[in-house]
Amino acid sequence: MRQKLEDVYENGMEAFSKGNYDLAEIAFLEVLKAHPNFADIQNKMGVIYHQTNRPQLALKAFERALELNPSYTEAALNLAITYSDAGRYERAREVFESAAKVTAAAPRAIDPFVRGKLANEHLRIGNLYYELGILDDAIDEYRKALALSPNFADIITELGIALRDNGKHDEAIKQFNKAKEINPSFIPARLHLGVTYYSGGFYGLAEEEWKEALKLDPDNSAIKTYLSFVRPHSS
Repeated sequence: MRQKLEDVYENGMEAFSKGNYDLAEIAFLEVLKAHPNFADIQNKMGVIYHQTNRPQLALKAFERALELNPSYTEAALNLAITYSDAGRYERAREVFESAAKVTAAAPRAIDPFVRGKLANEHLRIGNLYYELGILDDAIDEYRKALALSPNFADIITELGIALRDNGKHDEAIKQFNKAKEINPSFIPARLHLGVTYYSGGFYGLAEEEWKEALKLDPDNSAIKTYLSFVRPHSS
């Protein structure tokens, strides 16, 4: 990726993280012109389309992300939610079930501020590896980040996601539970722990995690959608 395109990509990522979807869309579309097979950007375009009330474009973008990377759990979950929002509940369930099957893997004395910056850099690199589907290297970077900042629930959760997508479910469950212990109110850890339980056939445990998450965020439509998937298994 040439320097100009790298700058466009970084600008798009920054705009996306701030919820500035108009600017992010312009940047990501430019990146996709040069790199149409960038699964993570396709997924983020789906999020943008979903957030800006363009459901058909969102569906196409999420489908494309999954076509490029069938193990892309986040894209599959986003696709399932979008289908559910559109009233296509059976298709939403199919996508969710398919995603569940696919996902069925101490520092020296440093100034705390510097240590945090180093940890965030490892997290950033790990996220890049994850987006490219290079899971072993992503896991390695997340572990390096946690060696520097072991109590960051968000990094622990990212490690759990990468482990799960790499087929290491037991290790992933340990990480998600660790993130919960550190921050019981950190909803992503509970959501992804539920997904991991669900993919292993532990529907009751999945439902329990999602119900606890819903108590923390009663208006979260994603949690409600996940619960709708697990209820038929509980009846």
